[in-house]
Amino acid sequence: MNSGVSVSAAVDELALGETFTFDELVAAVQRRRQRRLRIVELTDLSDRNGLCAVLLSTNAEDLIVHARTDSVLHRQQFVLHELAHMILGHEIDADPDGPDFLLPDIPAETRRRLLRRQNLDTAEEVLAETLADHLAAAIRGSAQQSSRYQEIFG
Repeated sequence: MNSGVSVSAAVDELALGETFTFDELVAAVQRRRQRRLRIVELTDLSDRNGLCAVLLSTNAEDLIVHARTDSVLHRQQFVLHELAHMILGHEIDADPDGPDFLLPDIPAETRRRLLRRQNLDTAEEVLAETLADHLAAAIRGSAQQSSRYQEIFG
């Protein structure tokens, strides 16, 4: 699969145009997924811990939890990467033999996604990062500066 075509198709499906604000992107993702999306920074988590961000999903809402970093662009990329997985419809593989003893308080689907994220060379991860880069460029190109983007990314 050509990642450029997939990324273009994913962006086109959002119907946001060539430039958009962070708020417009979040609203489009919420509409598409038909559920609320919350974005939360965990101040005790650092990108130095090896976990930059994770997407948690329930039947009612999606939650992107991201690590604290002093770099605005780095934080943006954490969140946009997770949004890209949502936009691309990347699903969690069912693996009944997942290591539940490592993280017993975290649902099995979330554990599998966390552990799978350590391999950043998969086609799914490369595609998500490509889309995140495209989204970042579109947001930077937006003329509107006052939005939740400033609240989240400083």
